[in-house]
Amino acid sequence: MGHHHHHHSHMPVTEKDLAEDAPWKKIQQNTFTRWCNEHLKCVNKRIGNLQTDLSDGLRLIALLEVLSQKRMYRKYHQRPTFRQMQLENVSVALEFLDRESIKLVSIDSKAIVDGNLKLILGLVWTLILHYSISMPVWEDEGDDDAKKQTPKQRLLGWIQNKIPYLPITNFNQNWQDGKALGALVDSCAPGLCPDWESWDPQKPVDNAREAMQQADDWLGVPQVITPEEIIHPDVDEHSVMTYLSQFPKAKLKPGAPLKPKL
Repeated sequence: MGHHHHHHSHMPVTEKDLAEDAPWKKIQQNTFTRWCNEHLKCVNKRIGNLQTDLSDGLRLIALLEVLSQKRMYRKYHQRPTFRQMQLENVSVALEFLDRESIKLVSIDSKAIVDGNLKLILGLVWTLILHYSISMPVWEDEGDDDAKKQTPKQRLLGWIQNKIPYLPITNFNQNWQDGKALGALVDSCAPGLCPDWESWDPQKPVDNAREAMQQADDWLGVPQVITPEEIIHPDVDEHSVMTYLSQFPKAKLKPGAPLKPKL
């Protein structure tokens, strides 16, 4: 699904980038898995391995029902023991997405049943773009041009509105010292990370951990990416966007330890 625009994108594609276990791919698989699991929690389902766990269609159907708040239109197999049943289940899910006008590129049920990780990641990214970035209505949104923007521009615009004093232009390098995370958390809840400006840029993991823990505890922003992953030099934009797309709907919980700026 498009290229991962990490900052080596102008470099020739190396063996390292193509390797199945390139760091950005691992991070993306981890992040997308946690994002799915955040949504599946409410129906007591869980994905352990994204490559294999969607193959019978049941968890994919459950995920789509949670995200869309709708039921599948067609009956499906509750106990899909045979490959043919699995293919039919996944077809029900893909047909549902088609009816929801969610465009999938080159994904058929066989790709998912056979565990084609690249296409499965592409499918999940499409769901993240639609249900976490394009569809929700956000407070604090700048102008009414939001509808004409790409999902990426929309999220970037929302964040730039929140922290206009930082030069945020992308979803990888800009987040690597952890300070922008502190700024964002403090902007959403003034007093939650009041001293982010004095944080040591040489301690990116500590910075990210502090901001992300506060966001998790008091803003209800789950850590679908880890502090180590978000500051990784090879993190891809899709992974960072997946995490940050949770901030527009963040709500401050009562009792938060808000502190004045030092």
